[in-house]
Amino acid sequence: MNHIKNSFSTHQSPPKELLSSLLEHYQNGRFEEVENLAVSITQNFPKHQFAWKVLGAVLGLTGRKSEAVDANQTAVKLSPQDPAAHSNLGITLNELGRLEEAEASLRQAIVLKPNFAEAHSNLGITLHESGRLEEAEASLRQAIALNADYAEAHSNLGDTLKELGRLNDAEASYKRAIVLNADYAETHSNLGVTLKELGRLEEAEASLRQAIALKPDYAEAYSNLGITLHELGRLDEAEASYLQAIALNADYAEAHSNLGMTLQELGRLEESELRFRKAIELQPDYAEAHCNLGKVLYAFGDKNSALRSIERANVLDPDSKYISLLLSVLKARKTRANNEASKGNINTSDCITKSPSKILLLNRLVEPELISYLYRTKLLDLDKERDPSFGSTRGSLYDLFDTKHPIIQKLAVELKSILVKVFKSDIFIIDSFFSIFGAGGGTIRHTHLTKEDKDSTFDLGKQKYSLVYYLSIGDQECLEPGFLKFYEPSEKILPKKGMITIFPANRQHSSVYGGNKDRVIVGANFYKL
Repeated sequence: MNHIKNSFSTHQSPPKELLSSLLEHYQNGRFEEVENLAVSITQNFPKHQFAWKVLGAVLGLTGRKSEAVDANQTAVKLSPQDPAAHSNLGITLNELGRLEEAEASLRQAIVLKPNFAEAHSNLGITLHESGRLEEAEASLRQAIALNADYAEAHSNLGDTLKELGRLNDAEASYKRAIVLNADYAETHSNLGVTLKELGRLEEAEASLRQAIALKPDYAEAYSNLGITLHELGRLDEAEASYLQAIALNADYAEAHSNLGMTLQELGRLEESELRFRKAIELQPDYAEAHCNLGKVLYAFGDKNSALRSIERANVLDPDSKYISLLLSVLKARKTRANNEASKGNINTSDCITKSPSKILLLNRLVEPELISYLYRTKLLDLDKERDPSFGSTRGSLYDLFDTKHPIIQKLAVELKSILVKVFKSDIFIIDSFFSIFGAGGGTIRHTHLTKEDKDSTFDLGKQKYSLVYYLSIGDQECLEPGFLKFYEPSEKILPKKGMITIFPANRQHSSVYGGNKDRVIVGANFYKL
């Protein structure tokens, strides 16, 4: 928010009554009167800085950002030691996307006034938008240190923590902001999104409905509510929520796309296609909409058009593993439609052992330096569980197949070559992980399927497998050394050092371990193409 403070000079000043009237109009939101009066004052008293500050603020609030920059720059030139003027200029530059200039102005405001909490907060917003999230967090925390009751800073900190993936911390920041300002609809909405990502869907719904109660024309909250209701399986309500979002903002591309996904799940494919095409019309570079359109076209049997849509999505978002996977699957199915490997047949070599339930077991010599490298790398973030629902194991997602370290590279290349040999097929690695089982560690019963795998359009679940490689088996001299357990059919496998286990990702499994020494594994989820 623009910082307005009556700091006018006595040199060529307008009457105090005129300035008081200007400030009163501004504080009461009478912006047309503010603009007219401010313009008049700046014309008659061009060196009066306060009027330029007010003019810059009201132009910014009424959407005339470029004009606001000019007014704020004049205010800075007239009073270069005024921190509020630098801050206002920084805010407006940020809104225009001129982030480097915004950062410079806000830092100058802080130089002039180190305890300027609002400037620290706005600097945090600018750094966030620049993608410098750790620096953004530091600036926002400094704003809060200067003003512990600064609700907006707590809310903005929540946004930053959420993007950093620290969802529990983000939740705490949003809730603190709400305690300080319960009427801030955006914070309720962002809390709702965070709770949804934490899997607490009922709480997410409540927060989003509170945001809507506070701001009935809040299209984004309606769209996010639709997403939450969709995940709760209440598809008709999700549809109604998306339609309300679109009624409030007909050009809301994301709402059209999300509605398309719900309609697709309801089996209304023609309507779904129209929504995806509308989203693309509104936002031609919307990768997800292109991808979803491709999925609908594939469901219609138009595989060539589906391939073109997903190719376009891949160009727009080359970093999306899911889009890359779909593209790889479509290409593989097109070129190898009659290949026996694509029918699910697994041809194993003599070096591979099948367990009774057809789980594949291999052996590999473990390099001693491999474990030590994994232990010391900072990328693993092992103090946080990958998914608490899996159990007490310490673990982390780890880009095993993207790591440049020579030891890891050697392992990744070899594992991938093994998989290609096993399946007689190209392999698409979707993610990899590293886990440590300590005393009493283990995982509860689970599979490695995602909701995307369960989408019937491409039937990816039938192509997905998991690999678990035991680098250390821990303590097998204890009374209960532990085992890897599979269900339906039931099978227990006692791990051995260097053992590689390959199994369908839809196989329910768990791990039990009672030893005192660490049991260390790396693994990957992958698709055979």
